[in-house]
Amino acid sequence: MPLNPPSTNATDNHKEPLDDHAIAAQVATAAGELLMALRADLVAQGAPRWAIEQQGDAQAHRLCAQALAKLAPGDALLSEEGTDDPVRLGAERTWIVDPLDGTREYGEYPRRDFAVHVALVKKNRPVAAAVALPAVGVTYQSGLGLELPQRDEGPPRMVVSRSRPPHICYLIAEAIGAELIPMGSAGAKAMAVVSGEADIYAHAGGQYEWDSCAPVGVANAVGLYTARLDGAPLLYNQPDPWLPDFLICRPEYTDDILAVVHQHFQRSTYQNRWH
Repeated sequence: MPLNPPSTNATDNHKEPLDDHAIAAQVATAAGELLMALRADLVAQGAPRWAIEQQGDAQAHRLCAQALAKLAPGDALLSEEGTDDPVRLGAERTWIVDPLDGTREYGEYPRRDFAVHVALVKKNRPVAAAVALPAVGVTYQSGLGLELPQRDEGPPRMVVSRSRPPHICYLIAEAIGAELIPMGSAGAKAMAVVSGEADIYAHAGGQYEWDSCAPVGVANAVGLYTARLDGAPLLYNQPDPWLPDFLICRPEYTDDILAVVHQHFQRSTYQNRWH
């Protein structure tokens, strides 16, 4: 599940073509290495937080876009920091990238809960994905045939936003006796569930596709349950990349969580009442 690949330039030539899972992992890892070196340099220079965040977003996006153009030529790209090109909607293969997930955490040195997301989408579903946690030195990727770790004893653990947990999370936690664990970026929260450090990541209040696409792709690969909070499928590469809510959790908690959601909310009111 976690990888610790050697430092590499994602644009280097390769003797054999990489598969899509390896491309995602290599690009995410290389962007993470860039982010760590950049932050160290900027902190040493006394750069303000806003400059660290701005430079991190821009330089990681540039690396990801250039690397994918070389490693997967002809594929479409949707990136948080790029211009949205509508050609992606008709493309057979679209990469959805968040070059720096958790920009605020990245700027708050020495916080570690930020990530890089790289995912390939076909027919509106992520089919290859990687999430790098640069400050931890780990990249999680699909395509390795790995399984979800056994969970520890004790109450369910639910990761939530450290600044604005949505109301639905409190309802779920109360219903199933879950412990709430505040954490930064979406990628860090999702990988806590993938690694077995947490059991549930329920989000509401809205995010963009690049915030969850790669985490969902990795979560799917290890056998976690992923869906909208009402159980509807998660669809990516949509005309409007706004995604109101999602759920990533161990399968054994799915029925109880969906029951809480359906008990408290009607589908027509989801987008307005999650907060």
